[in-house]
Amino acid sequence: MTTKFLLAEADLPTHWYNVVADLPNPPPPPMGPDGKPVGLDALAAIFPPGLIEQEVSAERWIAIPEEVREILRLWRPTPLHRAHRLEAALGTPAHIYYKNESVSPAGSHKPNTSIPQAYYNRIVGVKRLATETGAGQWGCSLALAGRLLGLEVRVYMVKVSYQQKPYRRSMMQTWGAEVFASPTTLTNAGRQILEKHPDTPGSLGIAISEAVEEAAGRADTNYALGSVLNHVMLHQTVIGLETRKQMELAGDYPDMVFASCGGGSNFAGIAFPFFADKAAGSNVRLVAVEPTSCPTLTKGVYAYDYGDATGLTPLLKMHTLGHDFVPPGIHAGGLRYHGASPLVSQLVHEGLVEAMAIPQLETFEAGVLFSRTEGIVPAPESTHAIAATLRAARECTRTGEAKTLLFNLSGHGHFDMSSYDRYFAGELQDYEYPTEAIRESLSHLPKIA
Repeated sequence: MTTKFLLAEADLPTHWYNVVADLPNPPPPPMGPDGKPVGLDALAAIFPPGLIEQEVSAERWIAIPEEVREILRLWRPTPLHRAHRLEAALGTPAHIYYKNESVSPAGSHKPNTSIPQAYYNRIVGVKRLATETGAGQWGCSLALAGRLLGLEVRVYMVKVSYQQKPYRRSMMQTWGAEVFASPTTLTNAGRQILEKHPDTPGSLGIAISEAVEEAAGRADTNYALGSVLNHVMLHQTVIGLETRKQMELAGDYPDMVFASCGGGSNFAGIAFPFFADKAAGSNVRLVAVEPTSCPTLTKGVYAYDYGDATGLTPLLKMHTLGHDFVPPGIHAGGLRYHGASPLVSQLVHEGLVEAMAIPQLETFEAGVLFSRTEGIVPAPESTHAIAATLRAARECTRTGEAKTLLFNLSGHGHFDMSSYDRYFAGELQDYEYPTEAIRESLSHLPKIA
């Protein structure tokens, strides 16, 4: 029986897939506080022309530059695995597959967009990139891209993750990036937050504010974002495009596709190319999985909100918990964002993809079972997709239905072992964010004309 389905380097996609071409309704435009669409010139202060064009494009296929493909070949195409051992442990008739994005140099799916973002900045003469990171996968990925493409990188890392994930910080520094625990005293945004909340654990929204402020204030510096925006979703579609070919090699096709969802790039990467099939008539179900402690898609509202904590970004129509929402310090730090990708949010809002939230202890239980059967220790973020897949597989056991289940293993957990230590010691707990606290945060949504 075949365990791995492998593609040759020649099979690396030549184009990214743009889901906008298959949406039933056009995406709502970014807005200013005055309720008017934001012009492209406003984005030019922090993004290069190539990425701005991709952000607003409705073209179905966008060519991947050859220099970007050359770097992606260092680890792509990534393997698709049939999880035979996991299936046997569950005693399920389901077929379980996972796309293994942990094989990248940074250990996650994030370099799929960090490389092109660094490339489009370098070709227009940008020298530095500023960014934020939660658990550190994105910071590591941009540090790698900066090293490979000759750009300086500064990373504002959410304070709680800076403390929980020291080795991701070390990895960024090994590739030459500067790393600071956010909020810092280096920016106005950071100083304002620290004045009001000196003991804050930080949040991705705060770290974004700091990085955007720095990028907007320096002519040699642009901003790079690891999720949420349309061009990031676009770059990640190499995952699903490869997976579709690999499922053909396996002679199978998914009934359900699962991926963890914070900002949305992991989910979009594997699910959007299958949405093209869904738009053409396929019955495939696409499921975004988030933590109960940061339930953006399942308990947030679909509304215009800022992408950062202090209101420096344009307003995006997305599922949000409120831009000043500060989630608890769960160990899936990459899923602790108040909003979600406008494209993912639109698909959820229109009932075209599904969303579910899973508590922390169930995700770690799933991660341990996966590691003990398949041998890979998954990142805490990835365990959410595994847990959702296990729920579906166990339902197949109950009904006897042999569904085909696919999930994206977005990264390994080699730098997250302290989180597993706390799980084994019984120190982790489930946390469902209180409805009244979400309601309070949502009361601060911007009122646009």
